[in-house]
Amino acid sequence: MTKQITATIALLLSVYVNAQTPKTDAVKTKNEVVTTKQVAWGWLNPLRGDKSPAAGQLWGDRTDTLASGFLVKFNKGFSSPPHIHNKTYRGVVIKGLLHNDDENAKKQWLPAGSFWQQPAGEAHITAASGEENLAYIEIQEGPYLVKPTEEAFDNGERPVNVDKENLVWLNANDIAWVSNASKVKTAFLWGSYKKGELHGSMLKLPAGFDGNIKNLSPNFRAVIIQGHIAHQVSNKNDVNLLEAGTYFGAAQNSTHKITVKDNQEAILYIRSNGKFEVTSN
Repeated sequence: MTKQITATIALLLSVYVNAQTPKTDAVKTKNEVVTTKQVAWGWLNPLRGDKSPAAGQLWGDRTDTLASGFLVKFNKGFSSPPHIHNKTYRGVVIKGLLHNDDENAKKQWLPAGSFWQQPAGEAHITAASGEENLAYIEIQEGPYLVKPTEEAFDNGERPVNVDKENLVWLNANDIAWVSNASKVKTAFLWGSYKKGELHGSMLKLPAGFDGNIKNLSPNFRAVIIQGHIAHQVSNKNDVNLLEAGTYFGAAQNSTHKITVKDNQEAILYIRSNGKFEVTSN
């Protein structure tokens, strides 16, 4: 009996250590918007209090077991001690300069519009250098915990750091689900476009864009990374002005009217379980 229990524990530990990030999200049944005023702020690591970065929830609950997305605000000069996380996370820089790598690595400061991925179990530090430093962070499952490097493990995934200058932007006529007239550009970041699987991308909407995003997938979420947009769900009267660090989510088959404001292009980070369409008016 003892040998059987030991073998079972060993198997469970093996599954835990080598398990990779889930590739789907639960079905989303309603539209939602989070403006700047609606972001609820707290500490990313409550045990460290004000030595921790601030965290603002956009969707989900990082203390629960499901996927979630949230903002993290770093003070200038912040540098964390070496640590690991129990879950893989992805990040997009919204403001400032951020570094995320092994503690002995040369600083690679990622500016706004850059993307990174940190695998569960891998030791690293996070540092900030800008006057204002803000990032969007998402996890596939929670809770999101900080743990000492003594508990490091290899889950089979690898870290990614992509400076915004290294993103490859495709024009509208290269993408089947973006109308040529829209002049929207797309950069693919992660995931698979197989039916039902998650993927992440950036949409660059030109200054003056006035059009629609129609969600055809079970789950669609968008975070504004740069610029200002007016957002309105089709057949609804409410119009929300959304800036960098705000969010809207779309139910399947819903259409969202988007107008870019301030004569400046806007960039949206899109997380989706499937297809969506972008058209211009």
